[in-house]
Order: sequence, then structure tokens, then C-alpha cells
Amino acid sequence: MKPLTEQEIRTAFVNCTKGEAKRLSVPRDLADRPWDDLDFLGWRDPQAPDRAYLVLPTGEGPVAIQLRSSDAGSWQTRRSMCPICLTVHTGGVSLLVAPRSGKAGQQGNSVGTYMCSDLACSLYVRGKKDAGMGGRLRESLPLEQQIERTVGNLAAFIAKVTA
Repeated sequence: MKPLTEQEIRTAFVNCTKGEAKRLSVPRDLADRPWDDLDFLGWRDPQAPDRAYLVLPTGEGPVAIQLRSSDAGSWQTRRSMCPICLTVHTGGVSLLVAPRSGKAGQQGNSVGTYMCSDLACSLYVRGKKDAGMGGRLRESLPLEQQIERTVGNLAAFIAKVTA
């Protein structure tokens, strides 16, 4: 993924107003992110841990969505698998809910998915971040296809948000 600027991130949001996008907390460490190992940018708001954001590069430019987590403070204790990257965690998977874009979102409609709580799916797939014992299941797919699957799963979720 190519590095993104704060301005590119703010203008990419599809499920919030321009004012909300202007006020949201963008990471201050953009220059230090491992961009070569990221398929998407994901972060949680340090002042509001129940808020999360994702930016996915597409052929038409980056698409960003805001999310809410109902379990930001309560970590699960059972093992769960992230359906985006297929990483198994003990207490590291959260339900993230995004308001739909447009009129549907204004009427309160939303769509949700479970995802790695730290939004580091790209790093787990590449083995750059350890999810602990049994975190990554042994796969016969080459890494490139695992990455494509992860991006495809996230793109499918974002398509539901923008539908």
C-alpha cells in the first residue's frame, strides 16, 4: 500500500459527513507505519476506543469507513477467528459496526463484521505480528493468495457499507 496523507484519508470517508471526517482522530504516526506490509490502514481513536477507522486503497482511490465497537473495553476470553484474515485470537476479535453510506446511514442503518481488535490483519497474514499459539492456521495457499483473500473479504464488507 502506498503511504497516505492526512488529507487523502479525510477525503476518503464514505459513511460520515465532511465535518465528522474533519474532526476525527487521524494517526499521528503515518510516516512510521509499515506501508509495504499493509493492505489497508486501520486504527482506533485513542480518545474514544469504541471508534475505529479503515482505509482501503482501490482502483478509484482510497475508500475509508468509520466504525464503532460495542466491546472496546471488554476483551473476549474465548478463542475467535477473524473472518477478514482468518487469524485465531484469544480475546482479540471485536464486532465492528459501520453506518451505511448515504440516506440508509442517515436513517440509522448499519452493517457489522467481526475483525481483529487491533485492525492488524495485514501484519498477521504476513507473519509480522504474532497472534499467539495457534493464531495462524497452516494453509496451503501461497502468501499472495492469502493477502488477496484478506483484501477481498474487507472489500466485500466495505461494499455492504456503501450499497
